[in-house]
Amino acid sequence: MVPVLAVPVLTLLAASAFAFQAAPPPSSGIASSGLRAADVTPPQAAARANLTPEMRGDIMMARKMFREAVDFYKPGADKSPVLANKTGIAYHQMLDMQNAKKWYERALKLNPQYAEAINNLGTVYYAQKSYRRALGQYRRALLITPQSGSILSNMGTAYFARKQYDQAFKLYDQALAADPDVFEHRSTQGSILQERTVEEKAKFHYALAKSYAKTGANERALQYIRMALEEGFKEKEKFLKDPEFAPLQADEEFKKMMNLETKTL
Repeated sequence: MVPVLAVPVLTLLAASAFAFQAAPPPSSGIASSGLRAADVTPPQAAARANLTPEMRGDIMMARKMFREAVDFYKPGADKSPVLANKTGIAYHQMLDMQNAKKWYERALKLNPQYAEAINNLGTVYYAQKSYRRALGQYRRALLITPQSGSILSNMGTAYFARKQYDQAFKLYDQALAADPDVFEHRSTQGSILQERTVEEKAKFHYALAKSYAKTGANERALQYIRMALEEGFKEKEKFLKDPEFAPLQADEEFKKMMNLETKTL
């Protein structure tokens, strides 16, 4: 069982976006949506009638109604790797790792080159603290999609969990190069779902601050410096000595943070 915290760590991937987040209730018709028949134009009614089970499942995912999403995905999941993977994600969001694993494996049986499902299977192993097996899945996924920022960041997090920090930080740098927003995806809706489970959050945020500083993303670097300090990062001098932070030395906010006695959260 994996708690949801405030640190962006593992990313679950779907083959296509859950694109219907603002859509009306999928199956109960006009009456249950609170609309009168006169309020619904013929095009709107036709659009509702044309929703596929997958679309309806996507609406449920967007509303965090994961069990209902499973009900829509499952009938087609035995033959569709996309629906099998989405079924796995729905179970994963319910913290049912056994069923999540079963459906990711089903997706891979249908399509052994399905990088998203391979990645997601890796996140199950990570949740079970089987970091070596998680790394094996991430490497396998990267052979198919070598420029995936999400998979690179997941691999970095698995190394981080094993306290192989140098390797983790290198992978975080690669993840940022591939996707500058990879650590900013915070929604539990849509095609990228976040699972946040890392220990030693202060050190993790120090690593992100350093990676952002390297790329010149100073605002984000400052944000993660502040978070690291608030979470009790004990090597404050690194922010003054590490060459990556040199461009921040003249920044007034940076100076203020370095001069303050930070209270640990």
